Amino acid sequence: MSELAAKECVPCKGGVPPMEQDRIQEYLSQVDGWGIEKGHHLTRTFTFADFKTALDFVNKVGNMAEKQGHHPDLYLAWGIVKVEIWTHKINGLTESDFIFAAKVDQLAR
Repeated sequence: MSELAAKECVPCKGGVPPMEQDRIQEYLSQVDGWGIEKGHHLTRTFTFADFKTALDFVNKVGNMAEKQGHHPDLYLAWGIVKVEIWTHKINGLTESDFIFAAKVDQLAR
């Protein structure tokens, strides 16, 4: 288990600044396959053999999101799931976004 995946997400109540770009790059190096969109959204697209497997993955991510209190945007298509994560309250990234990404990676294995 990665060091990030072992941590728990901490819900953001606002009032904290989003991560600076140098810190984002530091954390990005800890989550393989993820990229940055719009300067502050973590994104990754996962591919699956069929619709049902992709849907099962979406449901696993959804269940984990409820447990973590951190909710991504999920896009489902036949054999494809795109996950987009950012902290909505600050319209930027926090450590919890990267923790969530690492946990999503574990679900994809």
